[in-house]
Amino acid sequence: MAGVVVVGSLNADLTVYCPRLPAPGETIAGTATEVGPGGKGANQAVAASLSGAGVALIGAVGNDSNGAMLRQAVTGAGVDASRVRTLADQASGMAIITVDDAAENTIVTTAGANGRLSARDVEEAGEVFRGARAVCLCLEVPREAVLAAARAGRSAGATVILNASPFGPLAPELLAAVDVLLVNAHEASQLLAGAPLPPASADDAAWAPIARGLAEAGVARAVVTLGGGGAVVLQDERGRTDRARADRIPALPVEPVDTTGAGDAFAGALAARLAAGDALGDAARYAAVAAALSTMARGAQRSYPTRERVLARL
Repeated sequence: MAGVVVVGSLNADLTVYCPRLPAPGETIAGTATEVGPGGKGANQAVAASLSGAGVALIGAVGNDSNGAMLRQAVTGAGVDASRVRTLADQASGMAIITVDDAAENTIVTTAGANGRLSARDVEEAGEVFRGARAVCLCLEVPREAVLAAARAGRSAGATVILNASPFGPLAPELLAAVDVLLVNAHEASQLLAGAPLPPASADDAAWAPIARGLAEAGVARAVVTLGGGGAVVLQDERGRTDRARADRIPALPVEPVDTTGAGDAFAGALAARLAAGDALGDAARYAAVAAALSTMARGAQRSYPTRERVLARL
């Protein structure tokens, strides 16, 4: 039985490393090229599994070499991929990534088979939600599948986590089925109609108005990731915006090599710890360390730390 169910994308990551990111219209020489497993759903599933959770993944790949590689990668990390469909008429999803010497990146994705994941696929996998403690979702697959999974998780009594990336409008019915919203600072600002956010160094009190704003938008609990600045947990106590509070989560100091997939490492680790019964703040502290450690090696899934390695740095 899976403690964590992940519904999301599987992508082949084509990564080019270069001294700096090219300007529009500019051609520069790269230093290395790698192809590896990625996709927000697959990344989150692997991160949750390495953090000790039993994980089932619902998704889709093409009947191609990338699809075989993606399936092998998640199963090799201990993820149940029996509900990942293989589509004969679609290529597997792909991400084109550039990473510079400062560990910054740009990413362009093509959906491929991910774009064919449907609410029916989720419904046909309904038994996997029974007994799940956490359901982890992203927006790299069609919204109908995301909404169906959120509702299935809510019906099963699981904690439903939505990593709202790539960011887009969030329907009220989706937010109503989500327990924890996970966004970065830019996405949080977009959700609040462009409202400016405090700097990463700001104290808890400076973030309390953001917690109230999110509560008024229908988000009672959220985690805002701040990259090298750590994260902040925002909670609306018992539905009262006058009691909204914020708790800063410090960053683990590291020398980053590649930040690709760090947000997914955070999401998967967060889901694993929530499934294990941690409070949101404790789960976010664990996830922040997992995400920081993931930046110390190249690639996404291959850089993710084990539970033992994270606990050693908490």
